[in-house]
Amino acid sequence: MGKVCAIFGGSRGIGKAVAELLAQKGCRLAIIARNLEVAQTTAHNLGEGHLALSCDVSREQDVQNTFEEMQRNLGPINYLVNAAGISRDGLLLRTKTEDMISQIHTNLLGTMLTCKAAVKSMIQQQGGAIVNIGSIVGIKGNSGQSVYSASKAGLVGFSRSLAKEVARKKIRVNVVAPGFVHTEMTAHLEEDQLKKAVPLGRFGEPREVAQAVVFLLESPYVTGSVLIVDGGLQLLT
Repeated sequence: MGKVCAIFGGSRGIGKAVAELLAQKGCRLAIIARNLEVAQTTAHNLGEGHLALSCDVSREQDVQNTFEEMQRNLGPINYLVNAAGISRDGLLLRTKTEDMISQIHTNLLGTMLTCKAAVKSMIQQQGGAIVNIGSIVGIKGNSGQSVYSASKAGLVGFSRSLAKEVARKKIRVNVVAPGFVHTEMTAHLEEDQLKKAVPLGRFGEPREVAQAVVFLLESPYVTGSVLIVDGGLQLLT
């Protein structure tokens, strides 16, 4: 039997690309998103033996119910990938408080809740791997994304600390920090201008980031690390 992997935000973008690579490796996947119909379509396209679930990661009971469902249908979780995230870009002075809260709850609190649930399961089976999807703006910052940047920067500190907490339990925790990648979240950006700051001269593709995620899931001696996948991005203004 292949390893069991839960991918939150697995119905599209980077999460979907990770699912496709892991399915090729024989993993059994739980594709988890707020939109159940889209998650079901993604799971169906991956072939047989995969599960689609709906979950609001900012709600602890939703997360607990999701892990119980995965346990019943797929078995204990070996891998966790947190790719669910939202962005509400705008200058801080123009950002509504509810938009601040929603970004922090989804991007940071949601990851904390899924990691907490996954670690409980992984301890019982004496091992596992977690990869959280951050962002280059959580490291370098970016004008107009102060709240989003804060949520992703928090993700780095959380992941590095959690890695130290669970290493003796043979559980590894790492972060992938993408730069500009072709996803729905970046569709509104002015690509011609932004890619000038990328030495490779282009936006990345979800599959290219997914390859970094799979590398970290499978690497037995890498934990507490942040792998930047940004084409050598030099400056955000």
